[in-house]
Amino acid sequence: MSADEKLTVPEVCKELKIAQSTFYEWRAKRRGPRCITLANRQLRVRRSELDRWLNEREDAA
Repeated sequence: MSADEKLTVPEVCKELKIAQSTFYEWRAKRRGPRCITLANRQLRVRRSELDRWLNEREDAA
């Protein structure tokens, strides 16, 4: 996988094991990973952005 790979919303949701409605709720509250909006209004998430977003949420146990 490339850091520049662009994931679809269903791919992100599958990886995180969440419903798409949860993803869109996080997005509305500005709590989800940053997205790219394509000309056709579809969303993509860069692999590097998803990894960064997940790393910020790790517990330092």
